[in-house]
Amino acid sequence: WCFRRLFTHTQHTIPMSAIQFSSRAAVAPKISLKKSSKVSVRTGVRAQAVAAPAGVSADAIQDSINSIRFLAIDAINKSNSGHPGLPMGCAPMAYVLYREAMNHNPKDFTWPNRDRFVLSAGHGCMLQYSLMHLTGYPSVTHDDLKNFRQWDSMTPGHPENFVTDGIEVTTGPLGMGFCNAVGLALCEKHLAARFNKPDATLVDHYTYSIMGDGCNMEGMSGEAASLAGHWGLGKLIVFYDDNKISIDGHTDISFTEDVSARYDAYGWHTQHVVDGNTDIDAIRKAIEAAKKDPRPSLIKVSTLIGYGSPNKADTHDVHGAPLGKDETEATRKNLNWKYGEFEIPEAVQKAMDCSAKGAELQAEWKKVESAYASKYPEDYAEYQSITTGKLPAGWADSLPSFTPEDKGVATRIHSQTALNALGGAIPGFVGGSADLAPSNMTLMKQFGDFQKDTPAERNIRYGVREHGMAAIANGIALYAPGFI
Repeated sequence: WCFRRLFTHTQHTIPMSAIQFSSRAAVAPKISLKKSSKVSVRTGVRAQAVAAPAGVSADAIQDSINSIRFLAIDAINKSNSGHPGLPMGCAPMAYVLYREAMNHNPKDFTWPNRDRFVLSAGHGCMLQYSLMHLTGYPSVTHDDLKNFRQWDSMTPGHPENFVTDGIEVTTGPLGMGFCNAVGLALCEKHLAARFNKPDATLVDHYTYSIMGDGCNMEGMSGEAASLAGHWGLGKLIVFYDDNKISIDGHTDISFTEDVSARYDAYGWHTQHVVDGNTDIDAIRKAIEAAKKDPRPSLIKVSTLIGYGSPNKADTHDVHGAPLGKDETEATRKNLNWKYGEFEIPEAVQKAMDCSAKGAELQAEWKKVESAYASKYPEDYAEYQSITTGKLPAGWADSLPSFTPEDKGVATRIHSQTALNALGGAIPGFVGGSADLAPSNMTLMKQFGDFQKDTPAERNIRYGVREHGMAAIANGIALYAPGFI
């Protein structure tokens, strides 16, 4: 994977007259909704409208989007390394996600009922670092942005969950993050089925992801997408950044399939936002529609990679190299951005901060949690074991013991005995195999299969999908420390 970045590329430019840019554009929504089949509307889940924050003007929103773009541009220029094209193109959809759609508390990245976000196209990580800084995450300071891609930096060249608080999973190899997101969404569906009650909704959140053309080219994403459709992971919403550019050039040299049709066949709900560069309302409406459908959702968003750059937009030159001083100045002029390097307008700082909103949402949930703990103490103890990683006292006592005098059996039989013992002792013990349960003896006999209509069960049937299985399992493990 890394060697792809060692090849040099010939420059390909398009005339500025061929690109329409806007710093404060407002156009009519352009959104087409593909309907594969009639489905029932999901009820009983959080699906509030996605809208501009109260008291925040359209100008402040556009300035917020451009702040995301220019923080990425400036950081990548300073480090002389990085991928500015994706942050510049994805800034509008990412703004809507982080500021308007997602429920998250920047001051407590461990809140169990937070919405999860995975940047599957991890090379564009300055998009996420800019968002985290602007929305109030202490882990990404202003100085951290300036220290992008430096040794011991909190803002490494790809998102690292063990480096930067608030990053859910490590991403970089394309398609991997998407699979991790499927694992996160699986966990939400499983826990909601196990613990939610008619009078208490303890688990209710979404998993969002942004993926690119490269993610869709990688085979493992197809494996995971197939499973997500089969499992009916309706709280998974994925944005496909359709910018039609890869390192080699325009994707029509190697990738011409109808991605949305493929996801339709997987059993997903698909939509297309035609103008992802300026049509904020269409992005909002797409998220609302996705939340109303019981299937996992793919929102194809057509964007211009490097949006705003007069000479590099829509070329591979903006994919994986800094804009440079001259092109950055031209881009500032083109987008009417009058602020200096790393400068954030005061109105943007105020409009983007999600700290108060997040704290309020978490406080409301804590009330639900407290009432749940009082009314359902045994279920709550299991839930806490999963979310905190604190295993029940005496769990190891469930393991079988053997002596040299015992008759020898195949190691996979011993494995099955241990798995079945641990399954009854550890609330977060889940698993499966890639169509090999009768052979490798991974079935936990006391539980049924995790399926669309039986998500509380703990045996996961992956089918013949080894690569997707491994990445989904990583997502499960990173959802909460008590999942084993």
